[in-house]
Parts: sequence; C-alpha cells; structure tokens
Amino acid sequence: MELYKELDKDVRYIEGLKACFNCGICTAICPAAEVSDYDPRIVVDTVQRRDEAELEKLLKSDTIWRCGECLSCKTRCPRGNVPGYIIQALRALSIDTGMFTESEQGRKQLAVKRTVGDHILKYGYCVYIDEVDNDMYPEQGPVWKWLRENRESMLERLGTSYKKNQSGTLRNISQESLNDLKKIFDETGGTQRFEKIEKYSSVKAKELNIDFKEGKDDYFKHLYNE
Repeated sequence: MELYKELDKDVRYIEGLKACFNCGICTAICPAAEVSDYDPRIVVDTVQRRDEAELEKLLKSDTIWRCGECLSCKTRCPRGNVPGYIIQALRALSIDTGMFTESEQGRKQLAVKRTVGDHILKYGYCVYIDEVDNDMYPEQGPVWKWLRENRESMLERLGTSYKKNQSGTLRNISQESLNDLKKIFDETGGTQRFEKIEKYSSVKAKELNIDFKEGKDDYFKHLYNE
C-alpha cells in the first residue's frame, strides 16, 4: 500500500497541512506536549517530508495516540496548519492498515472501542453509570461505590430519569433512536472502523498468545492494565 496515496484522500490531512516552517508554536501551546514526549511540530515536519518509511514508522508509534485533539494548535499556527487534524488522519490510517497494534498506546484502541464505543451503541451514552464500577475504575473511590450500590434510590432523589421511558437525565434511549444511531455509524464508517479494530486486535492477541473473545476478555484486561 502507498501510504501517502491513502493519506492524501483524507480531508483532515488536506485541511490540516499547509506548509510547516518548524516554528514550534504548536508544541508550546500543546497540553499533551507539556506532560509527555509528544511533539506536534515533529509530527508535522515528519509528515510533510513525504517519506513512506518515516510515515510507516509514525503509524506504528505511540506518538500519534498522545494528542488529546483539543485543537489548541489550530488557534496558534501562523501558517494555518492544524496538527490535530493531521493526527486524526494518521490515526484513521493506522487503524485502516492495522498498524495501530504495533504500539502500546495504539493497541488500547480496542479497550476504548469496547467501553466508550460499545456503550454508545448499547445505551446511547458514552459514559453510563451501570458500566463504571470500582473494579475497573478504582480511582472513583468509596463514595462512588456507595452511590452505585444505591443508585436507584439516589438517582430518584436527584430527579433523574434513570431507566425510565421519559425525558430527562439517564433516561432509557428508545430502540428507534439506537437504531438510528447505528445507521449513523454505518454510514460514516464508524462501524467499519470498529470491525477493523476487532479484526487486527485478534491477530495481535494471537501473536501475543493471549485469549481473545468478546467484552472484557483476557486481551482487553491486558490492554487496560498494561
């Protein structure tokens, strides 16, 4: 596969890369660069060199998964580049080619898909109280544990619509709406993206000799705790 030929098809890459002259302002404003070894200036500089080998190395690296997509870079670049858009395009290509499984941070896309992604399609919420337990999220602490154990009465007192077929917070999302949501994923490529994450992750799990099934299986736990 000619990687740049594929990258050139992505409107985010087309819109995000004008002409970087390596000033470093994007790195100076980037929150991720402040707390990690992520450097958007280097990413943009690397991509615009049009070197296939360097691009493949980038797609297999942790680097492209450190961006928070806050787009602070968009507001500061004097040449109109948007490193955040470029990162989005690189992430998409990394998943399309399966190269995301070659990096520790990239492999965690399966964990994101099986939590946030699947929860959106199952409940209509990316974060849903029934799924946020203390076993997976111990940082929530004892207050959260108590709230979850008593959630029906507490959420009733708080005036929510938890598990009710009416308007309001935490209401049941109708099957009709969930079906429409699934159609949106189908039409926009989200479903295909999820399928590729599962497909390539199963190959990597086999390579690592880790059991791969569904949900929070051994491979999921390996990624989540890695």
